[in-house]
Amino acid sequence: MLVVDDDEVIRQLIAVNLTLEGFEVETAYDGQDCLDRVRDVAPDVITLDVMMPRMDGWETATRLRQDPDTQHIKVMLITARAQEDDRRRGYDIGVHAYLTKPFDPAELIQTVRDLVGSPRPL
Repeated sequence: MLVVDDDEVIRQLIAVNLTLEGFEVETAYDGQDCLDRVRDVAPDVITLDVMMPRMDGWETATRLRQDPDTQHIKVMLITARAQEDDRRRGYDIGVHAYLTKPFDPAELIQTVRDLVGSPRPL
């Protein structure tokens, strides 16, 4: 997992929730940091904020989809942008899931499990 958000509190909240569920988690500050680290981390899933400095989530997701080395990685946008146009834009880019802030940690965990193909807990 690679958690990308410029807000340290949110980045750590996501990372802690995923770590407690057994996921190996690395973090990145913004889209450029994500692209700089993605090959070393080799994540199955990237959680990606939209509004970040240097490179926003839209551009980051677009670049991930365009690169043959990263296009297979599941991308989940986690953002305060809750308009239907924003969701559509994300899905048009090729993201796999869209979660709005504030989010329910249980929904975050279940969405990540669904993306990696893990079974739902009994």
